[in-house]
Amino acid sequence: MLHPRYASRSDPFALMRAMLRDLDGVTPGRAGQPVFPAVNLWQGDEAVAITAELPGIDPADIDISVKDNVLTIAGERKAAQVPEGARWHRNERGYGRFTRAVRLPFAASDDKVEARMANGVLRIVIARPEEHRPRKIEIKAS
Repeated sequence: MLHPRYASRSDPFALMRAMLRDLDGVTPGRAGQPVFPAVNLWQGDEAVAITAELPGIDPADIDISVKDNVLTIAGERKAAQVPEGARWHRNERGYGRFTRAVRLPFAASDDKVEARMANGVLRIVIARPEEHRPRKIEIKAS
């Protein structure tokens, strides 16, 4: 039986895309194409950290937002400038707008987000809310 969230959809491909997003927490790329940017995500007791590979992209061209437990990284990779009259022999690096969404393992607010860029790697740290942090329960002796 389908969850009510999926039952009202009439486009079967939209249904599959929505289910894939919910299963693995990322927006899939087009068939046969890698998803950009590549990301790593790990969670600790205090925070979750995400790194994204964004070589050659100016940090001013990147937008980061957190809403409804989803971190979104969006921006634009600009096309390489070549001299007039030059011919491409190989052009493998893509360019244009990109968006990457990652479902977070806990509810987060955008005021607890810190982002830094170094050597083409964007590192985002999102603090876990206090109520979602593990607590040690003390055992009382009688």
